Amino acid sequence: MKTDLKINGELRSLDADSRTTLLDALRNHLGLTGSKKGCDHGQCGACTVLVNGRRINSCLSLACMHDGDEITTIEGLGTPEQMSALQKAFVDHDGYQCGYCTPGQICSAEGMLQEMKEGWPSHVSGTLDGPPKLTADEISERMSGNLCRCAAYPNIVDAILEVGASETKEAAE
Repeated sequence: MKTDLKINGELRSLDADSRTTLLDALRNHLGLTGSKKGCDHGQCGACTVLVNGRRINSCLSLACMHDGDEITTIEGLGTPEQMSALQKAFVDHDGYQCGYCTPGQICSAEGMLQEMKEGWPSHVSGTLDGPPKLTADEISERMSGNLCRCAAYPNIVDAILEVGASETKEAAE
């Protein structure tokens, strides 16, 4: 099945079986190996990418469902020479150990911060009063779909808090 995907700003054509997952298309057909296959059941978050700005588990989605969609992978967020703010914060806060989950964690954090900017309701307070507050508890709850076998969670939360606080400060100025 022919599918056109806009991946990291570049139009890419894919000719693959209609049962090919987005994750397998990215890794095996297009050579973008940053997204990882962890559980292959949508339970670990290692395969998280952004589709039209929203985070998804790419192992649970068929590539052909995303014809014409804008897909951002870890490779599209930054490079080792020019890291995104989140990538740099993960390095600065040692928000990884083995690194296997890190691409999914960073893509999920990008999507989560966007959700918070858009005022998605709080997962922790359970209220709809005002915008959600960027707290460690809120981040932990919103990132709960991304597992880390090495238990780098406190460092991951610290990295996200730093970037989120910085973005909030910039928006206020």
